[in-house]
Amino acid sequence: MPETLAKDPQSSAGTNPNLARDHLANERTFLAWLRTGLAVVVFGFAIGRFAVAIRQWMQIEGQGHVVPTAGLSVWFGTVAIIAGVLVCLMGLVRYRQTREQIDSGSFQPAGFLIDLVGILTALFGLVLAAYLVYLELHF
Repeated sequence: MPETLAKDPQSSAGTNPNLARDHLANERTFLAWLRTGLAVVVFGFAIGRFAVAIRQWMQIEGQGHVVPTAGLSVWFGTVAIIAGVLVCLMGLVRYRQTREQIDSGSFQPAGFLIDLVGILTALFGLVLAAYLVYLELHF
């Protein structure tokens, strides 16, 4: 009778012997999305706050002409913060979709979402680089 208790994990129709491992991997991926989104939010805050801090420091020191605005840095920082929040939300959507796909046994890779995040990150980097060049040439 002991032979009947030992089952081959592959023989059960519709069961995934790696279900727990797949769900844990999905959770780790979601946490990576959250870490990335949080890093972008903090980076955006640092961009925006840095320009404001420099302006305040120049006012305290009384050095030179104080520009009444923080320039585009605050706007770049705001865009980065919004992008970081969107990365977190996209990660949540992707996590929930993947969880359902794992449970149903019909996993589909995330083509469009990954492409979108990669392209937007590259564009944001190019815009920041162009802004630094503009500052160097005009100030």
